[in-house]
Order: sequence, then C-alpha cells, then structure tokens
Amino acid sequence: MKKISLVVAIALLPLLGISQSIFDKYQDMHNVGTVVINKGMINLASTIGSLSNDPEAKDFAEVAKGIKKIKVFITEDKTISSNMASTVKKYLKTSSLEELMRVKDQNVNAKFYIKQGKDEDHVKELLMFVSGIKDVNIKGRKFETVLVTMTGDIDLNKIGAITNKMNLPQELNNAAK
Repeated sequence: MKKISLVVAIALLPLLGISQSIFDKYQDMHNVGTVVINKGMINLASTIGSLSNDPEAKDFAEVAKGIKKIKVFITEDKTISSNMASTVKKYLKTSSLEELMRVKDQNVNAKFYIKQGKDEDHVKELLMFVSGIKDVNIKGRKFETVLVTMTGDIDLNKIGAITNKMNLPQELNNAAK
C-alpha cells in the first residue's frame, strides 16, 4: 500500500508545480510581443540594485524582492486585442481581483486590478490592461493593446515611494495609496 501511495504521489507531483496562467496562450502567437521575467532574473536585478549607492535603485531592489513573475503581452492585431479583452473579462470573473483604477483618454482605456495580499498594504497580483492605443509606434509597429501581469508579495507602500520620486501625473502617484 505504501508503494502505491508513493507512486501516485510521484505521478501527481508534476501537476502541483504547473501554474500556467490563462494568458500564457499569447506567448506563442505570431502577432504578440511577449516579455516574461521570472524570479531568477528578478533576483539578479534586485541583487544588482541592492549593491548600488543610488537610493532609488535600493528602493527598486526592495520592491523586486517580493515579485515572483512579470509577464507583458503586446499586440497590434485587432482580433488578438479583442481576444485579450475577452480573456481578461473571463479571468476577472473567476479571480478575486478588484479594480484599483481606470483611466480613459480619447480611445485609450487603461484598467488596473489587484488581488489582496497578506494585509491592506500588500497585493498578490497586479494586472494592467490597456487597449485602444493608436499613436504608439515602435520600429514600425503600432500597438493596439498591452497586458501586464505581476505576481508575488508586492508592497504597495514601497511602490508608492518609488512612483512619488518619478515625474508621473499625481493621479498615478496616488494609485498605490
């Protein structure tokens, strides 16, 4: 009986380690630009930042320590953009994300969502979805939609401290609060 239990446990072990996101389907699509930053690269950036004499780099290093993964998906394809919007809506229905902020300027819509963490100052996940972009042109590509997910133990106070040092609109500085 112990052998059977051990074999079943070993067989199920890989399934416990798989944590695919609903958005991973965009990684291999032809008209989607993807950036995935895993914990190892984040740790490397955090280590380099913590060695710096620059206080802002040290602040960034502190924030980075809590981040597990960052995924960015960018597309100019209207069909894929529509599919991303549907996927985000589906994900929001099944997840415990709550809207943090919404910004609309002409045709551009930016929405920010969070999943609460261990307390009111921490979040487990940040999701940003921006659609309707028309005037961003990078290397001849005009982007329509950007989707960003960040997971980990993210301290909003530290993010707020960093954004307050940046030259951002006051509304964005207040978002972390």
